[in-house]
Amino acid sequence: MDGSTSSQAGSDGGGPQVAVAVRGDGRGSRRAARWAAACMVPAGGRLALVHVIPPVSFVPSPSGERVPVEKMEREVVEIYAQDSRARAQEVFLPFRRLCARRTVETVVLEGDNVAEALVSYAAESGVRSLVVGSASLTWLRRMLRLRDVPFMVLKTMPSSCNVFVVSRHRVAIKFANLARTSKSNNAKVQSISHKAFSQIQRDWMQDKQSLNNLVDDEIPKYSGKSSSDSCSQVCSSLSTSSNAIKSSESHGRRILGGLGRKTPRRERNKDIDAIGQCKEVRYVALSSVEESQPVGEVATLRKELKDTLMMYDRACENLADAKEKIQILSGECRDDVNKVQDALQREEELKQAVVDEKTKHLQAIGAVEMAKESFAREAYSKHKAEFVANMVSTEKAKVVDALLSTGKSCRQYSRHEIELATDYFSDAKKIGEGGYGNVYRCTLDHTEVAVKVIQQDSNDKTDEFLREVEILSKLHHPNLVLLLGFCPEIGCLVYEYMENGSLEDQLINNKEQPLHWFLRFQIIFEVSCGLAFLHGTKPEPIVHRDLKPGNILLDKNYVSKIGDVGFAKLISDLVPEGLTEYRDTVIAGTLFYMDPEYQLTGTVRPKSDLYALGVIILQLLTGKRPHGLICSVEDAIEKGILSDILDRSQTDWPIAEAEMLAKLGLRCTALKCRDRPNLESEVLPEMENILSRVTASLKLENIIAPSHFICPILQEVMENPYVAADGHTYEHRAIKAWLKKHEVSPVTNQRLPHRSIIPNHSLHAAIQQWKLRTSF
Repeated sequence: MDGSTSSQAGSDGGGPQVAVAVRGDGRGSRRAARWAAACMVPAGGRLALVHVIPPVSFVPSPSGERVPVEKMEREVVEIYAQDSRARAQEVFLPFRRLCARRTVETVVLEGDNVAEALVSYAAESGVRSLVVGSASLTWLRRMLRLRDVPFMVLKTMPSSCNVFVVSRHRVAIKFANLARTSKSNNAKVQSISHKAFSQIQRDWMQDKQSLNNLVDDEIPKYSGKSSSDSCSQVCSSLSTSSNAIKSSESHGRRILGGLGRKTPRRERNKDIDAIGQCKEVRYVALSSVEESQPVGEVATLRKELKDTLMMYDRACENLADAKEKIQILSGECRDDVNKVQDALQREEELKQAVVDEKTKHLQAIGAVEMAKESFAREAYSKHKAEFVANMVSTEKAKVVDALLSTGKSCRQYSRHEIELATDYFSDAKKIGEGGYGNVYRCTLDHTEVAVKVIQQDSNDKTDEFLREVEILSKLHHPNLVLLLGFCPEIGCLVYEYMENGSLEDQLINNKEQPLHWFLRFQIIFEVSCGLAFLHGTKPEPIVHRDLKPGNILLDKNYVSKIGDVGFAKLISDLVPEGLTEYRDTVIAGTLFYMDPEYQLTGTVRPKSDLYALGVIILQLLTGKRPHGLICSVEDAIEKGILSDILDRSQTDWPIAEAEMLAKLGLRCTALKCRDRPNLESEVLPEMENILSRVTASLKLENIIAPSHFICPILQEVMENPYVAADGHTYEHRAIKAWLKKHEVSPVTNQRLPHRSIIPNHSLHAAIQQWKLRTSF
C-alpha cells in the first residue's frame, strides 16, 4: 500500500482521531463526511479524509496505447503516479466544504482492495474512529452473501479502531472495546437511528456539562500561571486515580453489554448505550470517571488541591521578593558595565580613525602608481596597434599588387566607379544576396556585369574576400563564372552577368518555361566538367564545398557555369580515402547538399563535392526539392517506378538513360567518400555515354539546331566555339577576325574589357553530338 498525505493548516500538533473514507461519486460519502463533522469532530478539531485509488499498472502512450509499467522507465512511472495522486486530490474539494471550521487532512492511498487499504491505514496511522458511507443498510441482512467495502471493513478492522457505517436512516457501529473482548475481529455490529443518536448525544453532553460545572464551582479560580497550574493538577489527579479508571472500565462494559442485549425497549436502550459508548471512547472516559467518583475521594482531592495552592502562593511571594532584589543589583552592575563599554568604544573609534587615515594615504599612493603604469601601457598599446595596422596595410597592398600582376584579365575598380555603376547601391539594381552580401546588376566598361559586395561592417570577411580574388583570378574555364575585376576599397567582386539566372530559379521557380530534359542532361555534364577542372588544379586541388543549384548560373545560351568559388578550400595534401582525418575548420556549405562525412569529421576531400553533384542530378530528374529526395529515388528504382517521380513538365523522358543517370546520382550520394565514384575516370565517361545515347535516340525530323549553337557573327552552326570577354560564344575564326578590327562586342556593341578568348569545350561537345545525331 502506498499513499500521499496533505493537510490544511492546523493548530494542534497530533494526528486526527477521526477518519472518513470518501469516494469521488455517490451520496454515501457526502453523508458520512457531513455526519462525522457534525457528530464526531467539534468545531476547530481535526478530521482526516481518506480516498483509495488503484496502483499504477500501466502508462498511456501519446498514441493512446496502454504500456505496462514493467516496460517503462522508473522515472516515467513515478511521474505518472505523482500526477495520478495529484488528480485524486480533486476528489476532496466538495468534502472540504462539508467540513467547514475544522482542520481537514487529506490522504490518498493506493491499493487493489479498498477495504484492505482502509484497514491498513487505520492500523498504521493510529486513528481511533473510521467513518464509512453506505447507500443503504440492506446488506446487513445479506452479510454472508454480499461482501461490499463497509462489510469488509467491519469484518477485518483491528480492535484498536471504532467503525461507523452511515446510511440514510441509521448508523451501524462496531466499537474497539467490544472487539478486544471477542475472540476474533468479527465482533457483533449494532445499529442505531440518526434521530436517536442525536438525542442521546445531547443528553450526554448536558450530563457532562453539569458535572463540569459542579467541579468548577468547588475549585478556587486564580489568575495568570496559578490558574493554569491548578487546573493541570486537577486533571492529573483525576486521570491518575485508579478507582476512577476501574469505574470507567466497568461503566464501558455495562454500556457495551447493554448494546448487545435485546429487550422490549431494545431500540431506546440500544441507542442510549451505543451513543454513550461512542462518547466514552472519544473523550477517554472522562465523563464516566466523573459520574462514578466516590464522594469521599472527591472531598480529599479538594483538600489536597487547596493545600497545594496555598503552598504555591507562598512560593510565588518569595520568588517575587528575590526577583526584586536581583533587579536592583543588576541595575547597578549594568551602569558600571555601560561606563566601561563607552570608554572602550571611544578608544576603538580613535584607533579606527588612525587606521582609516593610513589606508587612504596608501590608496592615494597606489592610485598614482597605477595611473603611471596605465599611461605607459596605453602608450605602448597604441604604438603596437599602429605598427600592426601598418603591417596589415602593407601586406594587403602586396596581395592586391600580386593579383593585378598575375591576373591580366582581372581589373581593379575604384570605389567611385562601383558607386556610380550601382547608383550608390540602390535597391532598384539589387538582384539578390550571396554568401558575402548583396548582388547588383549594373554596367561597367560598357559591359553588363554582376557586382557582389561584402558586408561592409564585417571586418572578419576581408581574408575570405582576398582568398576568393586570389583563387578566381587564376581560374579560367568555360564552366566557371568569369571574374572581371574587384574593388579592394569596399570589398566587391565584378563577375560576368548571367542572363538566365541560377539553376534553382529555372528548376524550382520557373514553372511556365521548364528546362528541356536534354538541357538538363547537358547541364549535369557541364557542371561535372567544371568540377573536374577545380579538382584537377595544380599544384593544389580546389574543393568548392557549397555546390548547389543556387550557385550554378546559366548564360543566355543556357550554358551552365559554377559560381561562388570563394567558399573553396585549398588542399595541400590529399587525405587517403580509407583514412578519417579531423581538421580544426569551420563547417561551410548548405544543408541537404553538404557531405555527411564532412559534417561529422570536418574532413574535406574532392569527393565531398560529388555528394552535392549527386543531389543536383536527382533534382534535375525529378524537379523536386532536396529534402528526402535520395530515399524517394532509391525506393522508386527498387520498385521499378522511376518514371512516376520524373519531372512531369517533360513528357518524353528517355527512361533508360534517366534511370542510368539516377543510379549515377545515387552512387555520388553515398555516405562515405570511398564509396563514391571517381569524377574523372567514372562520372565523366558515364555522362558522355548517356549523352551519346540520348542524342542518338532523338528523331532526325524533330532536330533543329539550338540557338546557342549559332554563331552571332556568321549565323551558322559553330565548328570551334570560343567565349569572348562579353560572355557570348562565337566561331573561333569569326571572333578572331572581328577583334583585329574592333574593340567592342559584336552583340552588345559595348567596349570589351580585354581581347582574350577561351574555348567552350562543353558547347563544342554538344555541337559535335548534335551533328553526329543528325548525320544518321
